[in-house]
Amino acid sequence: MSVVTIVGSGMMGSALAFPAAENGHEVRLCGTPLDREIIDTCRKTGRHPKFERDFPAGVKYYRIEEVDEALCGADMVIGGVSSFGVDWFGEEILPRIPEDTPILTVTKGLMDTPEGKLITYPDLWRARLAEKGLRRCLNAVGGPCTSYELVFHDQTEVAFCGDDIEILARLKAIMETDYYHISITTDVTGIESAVALKNGYALAIALTVGLNQREHGVDSVQHFNSQAAVFGQSVKEMAKLLEYQGAPGLNNLCVGAGDLYVTVYGGRTRLVGILLGRGLTIAEAKEELSGVTLESLVVAERVARAVRAAAARGVLDPADFPLMMHVDDIITRTAPVEIPWDAFTYREG
Repeated sequence: MSVVTIVGSGMMGSALAFPAAENGHEVRLCGTPLDREIIDTCRKTGRHPKFERDFPAGVKYYRIEEVDEALCGADMVIGGVSSFGVDWFGEEILPRIPEDTPILTVTKGLMDTPEGKLITYPDLWRARLAEKGLRRCLNAVGGPCTSYELVFHDQTEVAFCGDDIEILARLKAIMETDYYHISITTDVTGIESAVALKNGYALAIALTVGLNQREHGVDSVQHFNSQAAVFGQSVKEMAKLLEYQGAPGLNNLCVGAGDLYVTVYGGRTRLVGILLGRGLTIAEAKEELSGVTLESLVVAERVARAVRAAAARGVLDPADFPLMMHVDDIITRTAPVEIPWDAFTYREG
């Protein structure tokens, strides 16, 4: 039996308690400073307030003040914070974890540099830790997986990525079940980039749903031609961005495309895309979804900014990314939603 500590009791981090506990491991779920109400509810009811199924028996719940107790003796630590908790997790939690304890993060996102480079969160943490003379065993999970479906044991395929394939094999052995299937790869940049990029592109696909509702009514039948067209353009642009990052490959692109598919059909990114497609400004959409974490907006803005910076150096051409650049115009320049359909077409031969 292993000890699995999860820091961050959001939906995805908490969902991973299910396969870990069902495999017979001791699971400790620790909240962040923002998770007090969640942890208190879990202690009282044995259920996450966002789930419709009880946690497996034996899961233990900790407030942030008890994080050192939760981490003591852990065989693996799962980082369950959102992208808005990246700095907190790097400053407050990572230094507390022993150097040889594997860490698996669910946090998705990219940082951009003034030169137009895109940096994954594991690389960001690694660099910041190195400045303090620290090293940690950083790994990540990516793929098409919604938390509530994992809790309900829907068949799910993901990829664990990290620098050491043998450590990844250990993590897989702890977490894999008959419904949670895990590939392992050392392509951290490819997997982490693909599953971060999908957030911005899922928003773009959801724009077509909102456009359809604007034209035909909120309760109108969905039209899938436009969604499929933007999906195809999204995958094309994702492939080019992965190539730019030196991580081309079918496996990471498929993981990202699968994650793109599942994100389009539910969650916060779909909601904001639909609202923008209906004609709301970004400020109005944010007000409508008050309190909802909108990671897709952050990703889209950073990626578009990186493309422009790389273009200034003659490395990339914004014309190769018409969809992402239009999404950025919508969210940073309040441009109206006018999907550039003709820019998606091509001529071969």
